[in-house]
Amino acid sequence: MSPTSPADATVVIFAKAPVAGRAKTRLTPPCSPTQAAALAAAALADTSTAVLATPRITPVLVLDGEPGPWIPAGVEIVPQPETDFNGRLRAAFTAAAGPIVLIGMDTPQLTGDRIRAVVDTLLRPGTDAVLGRTVDGGWWTLGLAQPADAVARGIFGAVPVSSSATGELQRRELDALGLATVEVEVETDVDTAADAVVVAELAPTTRFASTWRSVAATCEVQDAR
Repeated sequence: MSPTSPADATVVIFAKAPVAGRAKTRLTPPCSPTQAAALAAAALADTSTAVLATPRITPVLVLDGEPGPWIPAGVEIVPQPETDFNGRLRAAFTAAAGPIVLIGMDTPQLTGDRIRAVVDTLLRPGTDAVLGRTVDGGWWTLGLAQPADAVARGIFGAVPVSSSATGELQRRELDALGLATVEVEVETDVDTAADAVVVAELAPTTRFASTWRSVAATCEVQDAR
């Protein structure tokens, strides 16, 4: 980042270390725990690379677990606290001052331009929050223009995770807090083998797609879709 292009937002990657038996457990079966962890590592590396390619942002990885070689240089690492998932989300939005856009590690098809478009949406006058839902009903990104204020007011109070209604309930919570929210494009996030097939086809040159092609040869994925 050049001195003439200061950061105007922080992009937080909210992630779990790709450890066999802990990461991408919904891929097992058809994949083995080791294969699922390899896919998680590839997705996290792709996501980190996309964030680093995003202009005028500060990248931060808020990590559950120990860092490893799958993290590119240049990403600040902040550990997740020992609390429930919503508590971890609240803590992630205190990782920096100023506008924060949070993304997960499950959308390796993202590019720096795509992430920058989300940041630009958040920075529009009159916008308090951005929300990007997923095909399965969750969400892949959430941004807050004034995160400290939203955390103080109780955001992420009781929205269930891993539910087909998570995205809708998160939007209702944002509305209940009086936050002017803009929704961005829906994405597919990788939870299951069927999702992996779709995302690998969407972004065939990514590390994730390459890893999936090598894994799919030995996984029982013929019925994934």
